[in-house]
Amino acid sequence: MTKPDLLMIGSYPPWDMEELERDYVVHRMWEATDKAKFIAGLAPRIRALATRGDLNCGADIINVLPNLEIIGCFGVGTDGIDFTATRPRGIKVTNTPDVLTDDVADLALGLMISVAREMPQAERHLRAGKWPDAMMPLATRMSGKRLGIVGLGRIGMAIAKRAAAFGMAISYYNRSAKPETGYRRFETLTELAANSDFLVAAIAAGPATAKLINGDVLKALGPDGFFVNIARGAVADEEALITALQNKTIKGAALDVYLDEPDIDRRFLTLDNAVLLPHIGSASVETRKAMGKLVRDNLAAHFAGRRPLTEVK
Repeated sequence: MTKPDLLMIGSYPPWDMEELERDYVVHRMWEATDKAKFIAGLAPRIRALATRGDLNCGADIINVLPNLEIIGCFGVGTDGIDFTATRPRGIKVTNTPDVLTDDVADLALGLMISVAREMPQAERHLRAGKWPDAMMPLATRMSGKRLGIVGLGRIGMAIAKRAAAFGMAISYYNRSAKPETGYRRFETLTELAANSDFLVAAIAAGPATAKLINGDVLKALGPDGFFVNIARGAVADEEALITALQNKTIKGAALDVYLDEPDIDRRFLTLDNAVLLPHIGSASVETRKAMGKLVRDNLAAHFAGRRPLTEVK
């Protein structure tokens, strides 16, 4: 049986590459010097495309692949995929939800504790040999505080479940109400922020949510509030966020995602009230293996004539 041709925009972990190269004729776009020429030479052969949530898969790629049938995304976010190019042609798009929920929610709580208790600053204090001469300034308790979650989907719910164990009062902003949760829903983000000590972004990125966390929201969060982003950099107005951190409009921010990854705005690096991570929300061996398997299972189901397990409509 002839193996389908698979175009990969970016690399996957070695264990996934081994499996994919066993079942497909894999073409590595990221290794090509002239990517447009590379794709053009393969275009008629490509039936499947593999991408990642942090990469762009635009119309410039999709539209030159006349026989493309399915796109597998390694990640839950599909904002990098141009659905205006896939939907008219009936190209299936899949992602990897659920399997990364726990890791991302765990990290969100870790970021909340880290920024509130000033853990990075405390470590730097110790490593610099300052402990014998001076104690760290007192930090902020997280337990019992008010948590506002922006986007109460799978990850937002997992964050809420964990925060409840810390005795936090949980509220949310979401397109649709979820009365079954028992959490308080606010109609506007500024209202949610004004009633939160910690504001956590867990909402999907897209045109409707671009720069949703803006200067007004951060002002409402206030000088004792913390902003945490484990969603996408695009959901926050980074200019407004940097200004708020510089001017102490908010007390601090903890970020795992940025607008231009990995080339983030260098001003973030100068801010002592920001905890910065390099987009590691799902970066555990266990989760990355589960994500890769789900990508492969989706592709396998499609080429076996079955519906993919996690198709994005």
